[in-house]
Amino acid sequence: MGFLKRLLRNPQSEPTSDYASAGSFESLSADQLRAHLSVAWYGAYELTDAIRPDYRLQVVPRQGYRHDRYLDEVTGAEIPVLMAAATKSILLDLFLEMLEPLGPVVDVILESSHLGGEPRADLHRGQIDLPVLRSILLDHEDLLLNDGCTGIAVVAPERGQEVQLDEHKMLIAYGVPLADFEKILIGSDVYPDPCIRFVTEAEHIHSSHRRFVDDLERLRTRLGMDHDHEGDSVGW
Repeated sequence: MGFLKRLLRNPQSEPTSDYASAGSFESLSADQLRAHLSVAWYGAYELTDAIRPDYRLQVVPRQGYRHDRYLDEVTGAEIPVLMAAATKSILLDLFLEMLEPLGPVVDVILESSHLGGEPRADLHRGQIDLPVLRSILLDHEDLLLNDGCTGIAVVAPERGQEVQLDEHKMLIAYGVPLADFEKILIGSDVYPDPCIRFVTEAEHIHSSHRRFVDDLERLRTRLGMDHDHEGDSVGW
């Protein structure tokens, strides 16, 4: 989905909203918007720099997970899903831990609007040893946590399972069984809450920065992914 860009009165700062209408942000002054974007903590829950909720706080960010189902529009099949939000300090480690049930060898997909094109381009690398992948991803923590234009998915095709850390910095696990993923979440104090709502379910703003274009290229190279891209993006 394309981004609706709303320019602050600062040439180095440009938040983006993936809603068709700016809604609660539309009438804000630059100072009001900057103040809202500077808030990272909601109680004990800390957001990454990648995303901020709507100004009216229709959804207050908090930690937890719930079950859902994904409908495959091609096959019509419904796939069980776990959707989770975790505070910044544990998010990447939790994502990496959730990769363990996928097995020792996995496929990895990077999705980023920095890659150019519409719809958003993907990069794919098949058959990578999980310990190698985890080591590489740890070296790119800033990109994976704080770039609101980049997401990653790790897939076990033979198991029919997938774990994502998407551009909203939500954790999403697909497939059957999901019990192992639930144990990992609960072990990190991310508890089930069928009523939880996520930042994605209301208006919200994504953030990125020029430095992430170069970092994405370095990650692409280390993962052995082939893709020529042009991109430029800026942050708050």
